[in-house]
Amino acid sequence: MAQGSAWQAARLALGTASALGLARFAYGLLLPAMRDDLHWTLAQAGAMSTANGLGYLLGALLSAPAARRWGTAAAFRWGMALTAVSLGATAVGEAYAALLLARFAAGVAGAVVFITGGVIASRVAARTGSGLPITVFFAGTGLGIVLSGVSVPAAGDHWRAAWVGLSLAAGLATLACWSAARADEPARAAAVGRARVGPLWGVALAYLLFAAGYITYITFLSAYLDERNAPAWQVALTWAVLGAAVVAAPALWSRPIGRWPGTRPLAVLLGVLAGGAGLALVAPAPPLIVASAIVYGATFMSVPAAVTALIKAGTPPADWTATLAAFTTVFAAGQTAGPWLAGLVADHTSTDAVLAWTAILCAAAALIAAITGRSRPVPVPR
Repeated sequence: MAQGSAWQAARLALGTASALGLARFAYGLLLPAMRDDLHWTLAQAGAMSTANGLGYLLGALLSAPAARRWGTAAAFRWGMALTAVSLGATAVGEAYAALLLARFAAGVAGAVVFITGGVIASRVAARTGSGLPITVFFAGTGLGIVLSGVSVPAAGDHWRAAWVGLSLAAGLATLACWSAARADEPARAAAVGRARVGPLWGVALAYLLFAAGYITYITFLSAYLDERNAPAWQVALTWAVLGAAVVAAPALWSRPIGRWPGTRPLAVLLGVLAGGAGLALVAPAPPLIVASAIVYGATFMSVPAAVTALIKAGTPPADWTATLAAFTTVFAAGQTAGPWLAGLVADHTSTDAVLAWTAILCAAAALIAAITGRSRPVPVPR
């Protein structure tokens, strides 16, 4: 991959670092302090993630029209700006409805960044003949997780200050990647096209189960550790290694995603992810929790990368935005329901239930991916 394209892909990765690593997953770190201060149940805490998921669902529906109207690059840039604003808004007040609205807005912005950034990264990949830009884009999430993991625990119970810090970091990320968002689209309308989900229905179903499952692990991980009186250093270490594993994931999965046939990479990723979540259930010992976080981090953001690669292989470039938006809508539906349902179960059992939820749903998704797509989708005419 040319040096210029590699630098562009690295800067684009700040999109997922901000929209996912900071705006979505950092909430899991802040959940214990917010729950104690605001006296939430686990279901109420999960509903915050559900609100974020609903926003993500709306953002997925709006992404294609926004790209058609303003262009893919502009939609990416303003999605990044809205992400920073929504993070700052989360620090204002403590009214439950206002916090739900802020999390909802972060979801809308995050979906727009996720979809449009994925399309731009796919075009960089097509131009360079390498799948690395796609995996690098999604691995950017790990940068946000590492930043959150090493900074948020230091804030202690001061969750409002932590949200302000995350907002400032997201603002800097917006400025840093602004000029990297070059969509290389000759015509805006042609860049949107139409969604092609039918040929990949098995992938869509597996993606739905993955979305409902994976999100509960990272949403409730800190709550799980908090219930076991884990010290702050253990929480910070667990999140830091999780984020570092996300950053390292392209080195592990770029070649399999680019070269293995059909849905095999997706099925393997989902199977490993299920095993990683289940590992934490064996015992709450710190080495096992850290090992679980490493396996989880090394796989979960490579699942969207594998799905994006399947979309890229099976649809013409003009349809990438619409198809990726359709899949992100499916993804958002799973993310919306997962945390709330898992929180309800955990309220009546224990936080062990959320880890079991992740393991079971991801294992089912792996099975579906394995049996529904044994060959790479036949590319339609370009």
